[in-house]
Order: sequence, then structure tokens, then C-alpha cells
Amino acid sequence: MQPTAPLLRRLRRLALTTKQVNGGYYKGTGSGSMGRHTKHGGYIIDYKKVRTYVVPPELKDFKLTPFVTKTMEPLKGFFEGDPKGGLSGERYLDRWKRENGMD
Repeated sequence: MQPTAPLLRRLRRLALTTKQVNGGYYKGTGSGSMGRHTKHGGYIIDYKKVRTYVVPPELKDFKLTPFVTKTMEPLKGFFEGDPKGGLSGERYLDRWKRENGMD
């Protein structure tokens, strides 16, 4: 059983995926290059290729605000007394033992 001709034409117009073609097809993300790679493994940014966004001057006194409130107080961390902060291995192991029990 085969699909009808109009349906088959519609299927062929869809965008290709990497599973539909042989090797060598790379879809990419549409981000484009911002420079070039060096032979030593570095990367040189070409500032002619970098995207710059210019805010129109009439948006200076714009009334809409972002979705994040400006009046939110910062959250207090749980690691004030620990010099290593949240990266302390001892604190991680203590919590793991509390939640999972001793093995």
C-alpha cells in the first residue's frame, strides 16, 4: 500500500533530517560562525561577523518591563558558615547519608 500522490508530494517538501540522508549531512543550528579556528586549537573572533543589536532611541522611556520583578529580595544561601560553600565534599556526603541511609 502506498500513500496518495498529493500526500507523497507533501512529505517530500518537509525539511530533511540527519536520519533521512547518508553521512555528510550536517543540519547545524543556524548560529553561523563568528570567526575562525587557528592551527594551534585557538579561535580568533572576526568582529565584522559578530551580530550587534542596536536598541531604537524611542525605547528609552518604554513602559513595559521584563517578567522578572525588580523588588525580589536575594535568597540566603545555606553555606554561610562553610568556607568551601556548596562545593564541600563533606557536606555532600553527609546529606547523601541522611537521604539514602548508610550502606
